[in-house]
Amino acid sequence: MKGYRLVNLFEIIDILGEDEAKSILSNFYCPLNLDVEKFLTDGKAIEFSKQRIAATHLVFASYKKSPVLVGYFTLANKFLTVNKKSLSNRMQKRINKFAHYDHDFKKYMLSAPLIAQLGKNYHNVYDKLIKGDDLLQMACDKVENTQLELGGKVVYLECEDVQKLVDFYNKHGFFVFGNRSLDPDEKDFFEGDYLLQMLKYL
Repeated sequence: MKGYRLVNLFEIIDILGEDEAKSILSNFYCPLNLDVEKFLTDGKAIEFSKQRIAATHLVFASYKKSPVLVGYFTLANKFLTVNKKSLSNRMQKRINKFAHYDHDFKKYMLSAPLIAQLGKNYHNVYDKLIKGDDLLQMACDKVENTQLELGGKVVYLECEDVQKLVDFYNKHGFFVFGNRSLDPDEKDFFEGDYLLQMLKYL
């Protein structure tokens, strides 16, 4: 997307080293979502990148003629199940091309990219340099470009059951298809006991 530079965290680690990568990530601040912030600042993003568990993509923009970190997203490949009744007839036909349908449980089972993290950097008001809409579009574009090589047409994410968040993702073509109970180590970061699961057909 014009005006931004997208860099895979793994490339930064590989070229500049882990210490420099940690330094770049250390100023990331996201008061709206502590989980999004801690994923970068506590080193999990670096470990996941090194182990190829998930790929974190950093978004830079120019600020006073210098590149600054304005946001990021993390992608991971996951296996998920989708209840048939949560899909329209049209979506069932689409999903069926990429999924196995279990007639006993009436569920589709498929492998799909997960937008595992998505957030803007509020440090020094860098969040003003990028819109949430643009950041989400970058994540979806990255998934779509990858699927041109590997196949697939579906992406999903998980978010808190907050109407403002649901409306934001609805606006970009995502719809709720289920929910997932929080893991014990997630309960410090979210209110409630579950996250909504939302799907988009690209």
